[in-house]
Amino acid sequence: MSCSVTLKQKGFRLTPQRRLIVDIIHESHGHLTAEEIIDYVQSRVEGVNKSTIYRTLELLEELGCVYRSRLGDHFIYHHAEEGRHHHVVCHSCGKSVDLDDDLFAPVEQAVEERSGFHVGFTHVVMRGLCPECRAKGLHDHGWAFGIESLHHH
Repeated sequence: MSCSVTLKQKGFRLTPQRRLIVDIIHESHGHLTAEEIIDYVQSRVEGVNKSTIYRTLELLEELGCVYRSRLGDHFIYHHAEEGRHHHVVCHSCGKSVDLDDDLFAPVEQAVEERSGFHVGFTHVVMRGLCPECRAKGLHDHGWAFGIESLHHH
């Protein structure tokens, strides 16, 4: 279901700037920084301030339309596809690669068998170094990025 429909069903108006934000997130098949979204909206609608755009992104995240992940000191956003979504992100160059959605099924099962806890990985971001950055001689010094499992209430 599109974010536009979700907004309307929840009683939110689809303002021109909201429509632009929804459009760029739907059309972009990658990950966008907040700055890229702001530049896109401000180049098309005059006088939209950043706080309005940030509030819209927060609203879309609360409604489950977009996922937000941290990359260094930036947040990146992408459309919340149906079902699960996992990816690895290079903490050096920012390259992102999507992973199969069933990757964590064995882990979920093992956690439940050993602890009795039922965990569900719907959106996992793992950080590391991509092959190109490793080839340049960059090293992963054990930065504590690890796995972020992001989910919505």
